[in-house]
Amino acid sequence: MGDFPPALGLSAERTERVIRLAATAPSLHNRQPWRFRPLPHSIELHYDPRARLPATDPWDRELRLGCGAALLNLRLALWHEGIEPVTTLLPNLGEETALAEVRGEGRSSASPEQRTLYQAIGDRHTNRRPFRPATVPVEQRHSLIEAVTREGCWPHVVERGELGRLEDMVHRAHRVQLADPRFRAEMTRWTGQGPEASEGVPASAAGPEREPQDRWVLRDYSAGRAKQRVPGKDFEDDPLLLVVCSYHEGRAADLRAGQALQRMLLTATSHGLVASLMSQVIEVEETRQELRRLLGGSPHPRALLRVGYGSHTAPTPRLEPRELLL
Repeated sequence: MGDFPPALGLSAERTERVIRLAATAPSLHNRQPWRFRPLPHSIELHYDPRARLPATDPWDRELRLGCGAALLNLRLALWHEGIEPVTTLLPNLGEETALAEVRGEGRSSASPEQRTLYQAIGDRHTNRRPFRPATVPVEQRHSLIEAVTREGCWPHVVERGELGRLEDMVHRAHRVQLADPRFRAEMTRWTGQGPEASEGVPASAAGPEREPQDRWVLRDYSAGRAKQRVPGKDFEDDPLLLVVCSYHEGRAADLRAGQALQRMLLTATSHGLVASLMSQVIEVEETRQELRRLLGGSPHPRALLRVGYGSHTAPTPRLEPRELLL
């Protein structure tokens, strides 16, 4: 462990721990597109071009969204180590893959909120199973909204009058993607993985087999090996649906939205809530623009989530920190 490159005055062991925590962020098909370069005075965040999913994410928006989520974890891990992180997005480092540079600005003590979010990093897992039919309290909804705004993004709680149009968009986007053989090939390659895989979504992390009455759960992450439904365990018909939006387009906006998404997910975890992404409507350009118009035409939707109370799920596999170093 001693030959792991140290950074920001941390030992090799503590630097490796920081990178490991950063890499627990969510990413499209669990492709883990983030790469790190620990240096004496900074930690650089890059993306791995090999992790691109051009059929599903042709503009790399979700790739950068995932890297932004990893960046939020990195900031929290550094606060926990007593370092005040100062982040520069899209730094001029001479490499196209560079997304962020994090430097330390003296010693710092983590705030109570930062400690709470840090403790939630290891417990946060995407939950693709049915949620319990319990309403998320208003106070917790406000906490999720505040988490998004704290990172400079705009949250939208889907209202009842919007559900019909949104459901139609999600189903149309799903059909568009399934009609694309390149999309189907990416799904086959990176979902339904066995227990030995270190990337992709394992079949154990997929939800049960979809049934006709399910309104919101469409994508089969089990590669056709989903478990049969437990009787009486239908997917909730009326989950809390949230849209994380940015105020601008572009690479920096993607990274900010990823940090906002992760802060919201960690806040949800700290309240005992679980979440899963419904990405189809964001990935298909026609429905993404239609969703933007539904939200008023100004914000740019980056992620659609269902949030609620669910059972415990196992984490998806992760690459080792050494495999994530440039």
